[in-house]
Amino acid sequence: MIEIAAMFAAGFLAGVLNAIAGGGTFITFPTLVWLGVPVISANATATLAALPGYAGSAWAFRQDMAGLPLRRLMLLTAFGGAIGAALLIVTPPGVFRGIVPWLLLAATLLFAFGPRLLAALRARGRGDAGPVTAGAALLAVAIYGGYFNGGLGIVLLAAFSLLGHQNLHAMNGMKNLASTVLSAISVLAFIAAGLIAWKAAAVMALATTLGGYAGARISRRITRTDLLRHFVVAVGLAMTLAFLVL
Repeated sequence: MIEIAAMFAAGFLAGVLNAIAGGGTFITFPTLVWLGVPVISANATATLAALPGYAGSAWAFRQDMAGLPLRRLMLLTAFGGAIGAALLIVTPPGVFRGIVPWLLLAATLLFAFGPRLLAALRARGRGDAGPVTAGAALLAVAIYGGYFNGGLGIVLLAAFSLLGHQNLHAMNGMKNLASTVLSAISVLAFIAAGLIAWKAAAVMALATTLGGYAGARISRRITRTDLLRHFVVAVGLAMTLAFLVL
């Protein structure tokens, strides 16, 4: 019962965090490792557990995404998610442990300084990224997400910032939609490879669904988007430190 309670609490908090800013795997992944799940299997299971929360949050943000090019986003993230999942399946656990914190740190710094970088590029006469650059950036992020779900929301928000998006609520919607698509593709590969810890996945999936919807409703009421940005950066730095000492 203690293990089930820990799984449910971690899943609910992760769902809320993913909906608001990303970084929910900071809670679910260490919890699964603490419960004795092998590191690669813990990542795969955390991805499955986050999936319904992503879907619920994307639905809650559907009005904020009206008029955006969502079909292209879904196609690119599905393709990238499949590549990332395949890479994870063939990665040795020791290698996986070593590179995770550096991926998280890079994503956090990109999100923190992305707006300044974008402003500097515009000051030099460079507009937003063209369709080829934008597509390549989204594909790279999707590969990252298929490989490691931790910090996915932060990476996606960073990418959207660099691509010129400014409405954080719309960005949150796109983040959750992209996360839903690439995670679904990744999960199919993880199931085929036998990497899912099903007991933990069932408990956490229910909890993240509830947390994801609750978090989306909370996020849409937040008017100080600068505070949201600071919160995302704080989560990213905390995740980096946690995985460095994990």
